[in-house]
Amino acid sequence: MKTVRLIGVPTDRNSSFLRGAAGAPAPIRAQLFSSHGNLAAEVGGELGGSIGFHDAGDLPLLEDGGDDAIITASVVAALVAGEAPLLLGGDHAVTFPIVQAIAAHHGPVSILHFDAHPDLYDDFEGNPRSHASPFARIMEAGLATRLVQVGIRTMNDHCRDQAARFGVEVLPMRGFRPDQVPRLSGPVYISIDLDGLDPAFAPGVSHHEPGGLTVREVLDVLAAVEAPVVGADIVEYNPLRDINDMTAVVAAKLVKELAALLSR
Repeated sequence: MKTVRLIGVPTDRNSSFLRGAAGAPAPIRAQLFSSHGNLAAEVGGELGGSIGFHDAGDLPLLEDGGDDAIITASVVAALVAGEAPLLLGGDHAVTFPIVQAIAAHHGPVSILHFDAHPDLYDDFEGNPRSHASPFARIMEAGLATRLVQVGIRTMNDHCRDQAARFGVEVLPMRGFRPDQVPRLSGPVYISIDLDGLDPAFAPGVSHHEPGGLTVREVLDVLAAVEAPVVGADIVEYNPLRDINDMTAVVAAKLVKELAALLSR
Protein backbone atom coordinates (compact mmCIF):
# COMPACT_ATOMS: atom_id res chain seq x y z
CA MET A 1 0.00 0.00 0.00
CA LYS A 2 1.34 3.43 -0.97
CA THR A 3 1.32 6.42 1.32
CA VAL A 4 -0.65 9.34 -0.08
CA ARG A 5 0.98 12.79 0.05
CA LEU A 6 -1.51 15.67 0.29
CA ILE A 7 -0.13 18.89 -1.24
CA GLY A 8 -1.90 22.26 -1.19
CA VAL A 9 -1.54 24.40 -4.32
CA PRO A 10 -2.77 27.88 -3.29
CA THR A 11 -2.95 29.77 -6.57
CA ASP A 12 -5.62 31.22 -8.80
CA ARG A 13 -3.46 33.45 -10.99
CA ASN A 14 -4.86 31.78 -14.13
CA SER A 15 -8.52 32.16 -13.19
CA SER A 16 -10.58 33.95 -15.81
CA PHE A 17 -13.63 35.15 -13.88
CA LEU A 18 -13.32 35.34 -10.08
CA ARG A 19 -10.39 34.98 -7.71
CA GLY A 20 -10.67 32.97 -4.50
CA ALA A 21 -9.57 29.44 -5.35
CA ALA A 22 -6.12 30.16 -3.91
CA GLY A 23 -7.76 30.01 -0.48
CA ALA A 24 -9.10 26.49 -0.97
CA PRO A 25 -6.62 24.11 0.71
CA ALA A 26 -7.07 25.28 4.32
CA PRO A 27 -10.89 24.99 4.54
CA ILE A 28 -10.80 21.61 2.79
CA ARG A 29 -8.30 20.37 5.38
CA ALA A 30 -10.44 21.82 8.17
CA GLN A 31 -13.41 19.75 7.04
CA LEU A 32 -11.29 16.66 6.40
CA PHE A 33 -10.09 16.63 10.01
CA SER A 34 -13.28 18.00 11.56
CA SER A 35 -14.91 16.04 14.38
CA HIS A 36 -18.20 16.12 12.45
CA GLY A 37 -17.04 13.02 10.57
CA ASN A 38 -14.26 10.47 10.41
CA LEU A 39 -11.43 9.53 8.05
CA ALA A 40 -12.95 6.38 6.57
CA ALA A 41 -13.39 6.02 2.80
CA GLU A 42 -16.51 4.40 1.37
CA VAL A 43 -14.43 2.18 -0.92
CA GLY A 44 -12.49 0.90 2.09
CA GLY A 45 -9.67 2.01 4.33
CA GLU A 46 -9.08 4.88 6.73
CA LEU A 47 -6.68 7.81 6.40
CA GLY A 48 -3.87 7.51 8.90
CA GLY A 49 -4.71 3.85 9.48
CA SER A 50 -4.84 1.35 6.64
CA ILE A 51 -4.32 4.26 4.23
CA GLY A 52 -0.94 5.86 4.80
CA PHE A 53 -1.40 9.62 4.72
CA HIS A 54 1.17 12.43 4.75
CA ASP A 55 -0.07 16.02 4.75
CA ALA A 56 2.82 18.01 3.27
CA GLY A 57 1.12 21.38 3.73
CA ASP A 58 0.84 24.13 1.12
CA LEU A 59 3.43 25.03 -1.49
CA PRO A 60 5.10 28.48 -1.16
CA LEU A 61 3.74 29.79 -4.43
CA LEU A 62 4.42 33.37 -5.51
CA GLU A 63 1.68 33.83 -8.12
CA ASP A 64 4.25 34.25 -10.88
CA GLY A 65 5.86 32.31 -13.71
CA GLY A 66 8.03 30.29 -11.35
CA ASP A 67 5.09 28.54 -9.71
CA ASP A 68 4.89 25.76 -12.31
CA ALA A 69 8.41 24.64 -11.41
CA ILE A 70 7.53 24.60 -7.70
CA ILE A 71 4.43 22.51 -8.38
CA THR A 72 6.31 20.06 -10.59
CA ALA A 73 9.13 19.72 -8.05
CA SER A 74 6.65 18.91 -5.28
CA VAL A 75 5.13 16.10 -7.33
CA VAL A 76 8.56 14.75 -8.26
CA ALA A 77 9.54 14.74 -4.57
CA ALA A 78 6.45 12.73 -3.67
CA LEU A 79 7.07 10.21 -6.43
CA VAL A 80 10.75 9.80 -5.58
CA ALA A 81 9.73 9.14 -1.96
CA GLY A 82 7.41 6.40 -3.16
CA GLU A 83 4.29 8.37 -2.26
CA ALA A 84 1.22 9.01 -4.39
CA PRO A 85 0.48 12.75 -4.88
CA LEU A 86 -2.97 14.20 -4.21
CA LEU A 87 -3.11 17.94 -4.80
CA LEU A 88 -5.62 20.54 -3.62
CA GLY A 89 -5.96 23.54 -5.90
CA GLY A 90 -6.15 26.23 -6.69
CA ASP A 91 -7.45 26.82 -10.19
CA HIS A 92 -7.45 24.11 -12.85
CA ALA A 93 -4.34 25.45 -14.59
CA VAL A 94 -2.27 23.62 -11.95
CA THR A 95 -3.16 20.27 -13.51
CA PHE A 96 -0.74 20.83 -16.40
CA PRO A 97 2.51 21.00 -14.36
CA ILE A 98 1.25 18.19 -12.11
CA VAL A 99 0.66 15.87 -15.06
CA GLN A 100 4.02 16.87 -16.55
CA ALA A 101 5.72 15.45 -13.46
CA ILE A 102 3.47 12.38 -13.32
CA ALA A 103 4.06 11.52 -16.98
CA ALA A 104 7.83 12.01 -16.67
CA HIS A 105 7.82 9.38 -13.93
CA HIS A 106 5.15 6.92 -15.06
CA GLY A 107 4.90 7.61 -18.79
CA PRO A 108 1.80 9.04 -20.50
CA VAL A 109 -1.34 8.55 -18.43
CA SER A 110 -5.03 7.93 -18.95
CA ILE A 111 -6.95 10.86 -17.48
CA LEU A 112 -10.40 10.78 -15.88
CA HIS A 113 -11.60 14.38 -15.73
CA PHE A 114 -14.75 15.61 -13.94
CA ASP A 115 -15.86 19.10 -14.95
CA ALA A 116 -18.65 21.28 -16.28
CA HIS A 117 -16.16 22.60 -18.84
CA PRO A 118 -13.82 20.72 -21.19
CA ASP A 119 -10.90 23.12 -20.47
CA LEU A 120 -9.57 22.60 -24.00
CA TYR A 121 -9.23 26.20 -25.16
CA ASP A 122 -6.13 26.74 -27.24
CA ASP A 123 -5.79 30.27 -25.85
CA PHE A 124 -8.44 31.73 -23.57
CA GLU A 125 -8.53 35.54 -23.41
CA GLY A 126 -4.90 35.75 -24.46
CA ASN A 127 -3.66 33.27 -21.84
CA PRO A 128 -2.59 29.84 -23.11
CA ARG A 129 -2.06 28.80 -19.47
CA SER A 130 -5.61 29.77 -18.47
CA HIS A 131 -7.59 27.46 -16.23
CA ALA A 132 -9.73 26.99 -19.34
CA SER A 133 -6.77 25.47 -21.23
CA PRO A 134 -4.88 22.83 -19.18
CA PHE A 135 -6.05 19.83 -21.16
CA ALA A 136 -5.08 21.42 -24.47
CA ARG A 137 -1.56 21.82 -23.07
CA ILE A 138 -1.54 18.26 -21.71
CA MET A 139 -2.75 16.66 -24.94
CA GLU A 140 -0.52 18.64 -27.29
CA ALA A 141 2.50 17.70 -25.15
CA GLY A 142 1.68 14.00 -25.43
CA LEU A 143 1.34 13.59 -21.66
CA ALA A 144 -1.86 11.52 -21.92
CA THR A 145 -2.82 8.58 -24.09
CA ARG A 146 -6.49 8.95 -23.26
CA LEU A 147 -8.69 11.72 -21.86
CA VAL A 148 -12.20 10.90 -20.66
CA GLN A 149 -14.32 13.88 -19.55
CA VAL A 150 -17.39 13.47 -17.34
CA GLY A 151 -20.08 16.03 -16.55
CA ILE A 152 -19.46 18.35 -19.52
CA ARG A 153 -22.32 20.77 -20.24
CA THR A 154 -20.71 23.88 -21.76
CA MET A 155 -19.21 22.53 -24.99
CA ASN A 156 -18.86 25.32 -27.55
CA ASP A 157 -17.71 25.04 -31.16
CA HIS A 158 -14.04 25.75 -30.45
CA CYS A 159 -13.79 23.17 -27.68
CA ARG A 160 -15.72 20.66 -29.79
CA ASP A 161 -13.09 21.11 -32.51
CA GLN A 162 -10.33 20.75 -29.94
CA ALA A 163 -11.88 17.55 -28.57
CA ALA A 164 -11.94 16.10 -32.07
CA ARG A 165 -8.34 17.22 -32.67
CA PHE A 166 -7.07 15.45 -29.57
CA GLY A 167 -9.40 12.45 -29.63
CA VAL A 168 -11.01 13.36 -26.31
CA GLU A 169 -13.85 11.11 -25.12
CA VAL A 170 -16.52 13.52 -23.86
CA LEU A 171 -19.44 12.20 -21.80
CA PRO A 172 -21.92 15.08 -21.81
CA MET A 173 -24.10 15.58 -18.77
CA ARG A 174 -27.33 15.20 -20.70
CA GLY A 175 -28.42 11.59 -20.32
CA PHE A 176 -25.38 10.70 -18.20
CA ARG A 177 -25.16 7.45 -16.24
CA PRO A 178 -22.11 6.38 -14.22
CA ASP A 179 -21.96 3.05 -16.04
CA GLN A 180 -21.24 4.90 -19.30
CA VAL A 181 -17.72 5.78 -18.12
CA PRO A 182 -15.25 3.47 -19.88
CA ARG A 183 -12.83 1.33 -17.93
CA LEU A 184 -9.40 2.90 -18.14
CA SER A 185 -6.09 1.09 -18.19
CA GLY A 186 -3.30 2.37 -15.98
CA PRO A 187 -1.57 4.48 -15.09
CA VAL A 188 -4.60 6.71 -14.39
CA TYR A 189 -4.67 10.35 -13.30
CA ILE A 190 -7.93 11.76 -11.86
CA SER A 191 -8.76 15.47 -11.97
CA ILE A 192 -11.90 16.73 -10.22
CA ASP A 193 -13.07 20.26 -10.90
CA LEU A 194 -15.75 20.85 -8.29
CA ASP A 195 -17.93 22.77 -10.74
CA GLY A 196 -18.54 19.44 -12.43
CA LEU A 197 -20.99 18.92 -9.59
CA ASP A 198 -24.35 20.62 -9.72
CA PRO A 199 -24.29 23.92 -7.78
CA ALA A 200 -26.87 22.41 -5.41
CA PHE A 201 -24.11 20.12 -4.11
CA ALA A 202 -21.12 22.44 -4.61
CA PRO A 203 -22.07 26.13 -4.47
CA GLY A 204 -18.52 27.15 -3.56
CA VAL A 205 -17.14 27.49 -7.07
CA SER A 206 -16.52 30.50 -9.29
CA HIS A 207 -18.44 29.19 -12.29
CA HIS A 208 -21.94 28.00 -11.37
CA GLU A 209 -23.26 25.72 -14.12
CA PRO A 210 -26.67 24.14 -13.41
CA GLY A 211 -27.55 20.61 -14.42
CA GLY A 212 -24.45 18.87 -13.11
CA LEU A 213 -23.36 15.70 -11.38
CA THR A 214 -24.58 14.57 -8.00
CA VAL A 215 -22.06 13.66 -5.33
CA ARG A 216 -23.28 10.06 -5.52
CA GLU A 217 -22.65 9.91 -9.28
CA VAL A 218 -19.05 11.05 -8.79
CA LEU A 219 -18.53 8.53 -5.99
CA ASP A 220 -19.97 5.73 -8.10
CA VAL A 221 -17.63 6.55 -10.99
CA LEU A 222 -14.63 6.61 -8.65
CA ALA A 223 -15.62 3.33 -7.01
CA ALA A 224 -15.63 1.62 -10.42
CA VAL A 225 -12.00 2.58 -11.20
CA GLU A 226 -9.94 -0.61 -11.21
CA ALA A 227 -6.69 0.47 -12.87
CA PRO A 228 -3.75 1.83 -10.85
CA VAL A 229 -4.27 5.51 -9.97
CA VAL A 230 -0.94 7.36 -9.77
CA GLY A 231 -2.03 10.91 -9.01
CA ALA A 232 -5.06 13.14 -8.55
CA ASP A 233 -6.22 16.68 -7.94
CA ILE A 234 -9.27 18.49 -6.61
CA VAL A 235 -9.51 22.03 -7.95
CA GLU A 236 -11.60 25.18 -8.33
CA TYR A 237 -13.08 25.32 -4.83
CA ASN A 238 -13.75 28.99 -4.05
CA PRO A 239 -14.44 29.38 -0.32
CA LEU A 240 -15.63 32.96 -0.89
CA ARG A 241 -18.67 31.51 -2.67
CA ASP A 242 -19.40 28.61 -0.32
CA ILE A 243 -22.48 28.21 1.90
CA ASN A 244 -22.01 26.67 5.37
CA ASP A 245 -18.84 24.93 4.14
CA MET A 246 -20.97 22.60 1.99
CA THR A 247 -18.44 22.44 -0.84
CA ALA A 248 -15.47 22.06 1.47
CA VAL A 249 -17.20 19.03 3.05
CA VAL A 250 -17.74 17.51 -0.40
CA ALA A 251 -14.09 18.15 -1.30
CA ALA A 252 -12.95 16.53 1.95
CA LYS A 253 -15.00 13.44 1.19
CA LEU A 254 -13.43 13.27 -2.25
CA VAL A 255 -9.98 13.49 -0.64
CA LYS A 256 -10.78 10.30 1.30
CA GLU A 257 -12.10 8.42 -1.73
CA LEU A 258 -9.19 9.47 -3.96
CA ALA A 259 -6.69 8.61 -1.24
CA ALA A 260 -8.15 5.12 -1.03
CA LEU A 261 -7.65 4.67 -4.78
CA LEU A 262 -4.14 6.12 -4.74
CA SER A 263 -3.01 3.90 -1.88
CA ARG A 264 -3.82 0.63 -3.65
